[in-house]
Amino acid sequence: MDTQLLILPGLGNSGEKHWQTFWHEKFKNSIRLVQDNWDEPLREDWISRLNEEVSKLEEPTILVAHSLAVSLVLHWAETHSNKNIVGALLVAPADVDSPQHTPDIVRNFAPMPIYKLPFPSVVVASENDPYASFERKQYFSEKWGSDFVNVGQQGHINSDSDLKYWEEGQVILQQLIEKINS
Repeated sequence: MDTQLLILPGLGNSGEKHWQTFWHEKFKNSIRLVQDNWDEPLREDWISRLNEEVSKLEEPTILVAHSLAVSLVLHWAETHSNKNIVGALLVAPADVDSPQHTPDIVRNFAPMPIYKLPFPSVVVASENDPYASFERKQYFSEKWGSDFVNVGQQGHINSDSDLKYWEEGQVILQQLIEKINS
């Protein structure tokens, strides 16, 4: 895989058992975004940090976002662009609009942006994710112009899901890369 990955963890960061951490260790061409405040995220601060990191990119890069970072990607791409961002893997989007699915601390990421992304993307969704209804993730995917992949019953596709290197996710990523390069 010659495409670079920019790994974007969500609320609370991705711990040592999270697939994003395994991927960062495995893929030498990956960068991991570090936010100043993982537990009380401020949308403008997170966007600013992402934009700072993106501005340093010198090769084709796929954003690999989990949970709250999915809405970060949508907020960023609404007002920013960079020719090196060639795609996005959007895993388990957290429904920032829904008090019954997400904590109030993420409400400043609402409303969830609804528009077609300017680059190819894939939404990866689990049927039993407590942070967004399955139907809502399908709706987001459709509005964002993303491909949609149902991975069955895998919770929030996070550390609790115990996916380690998450091979299924790597296959989905590879398919996205092939789509971008075709």
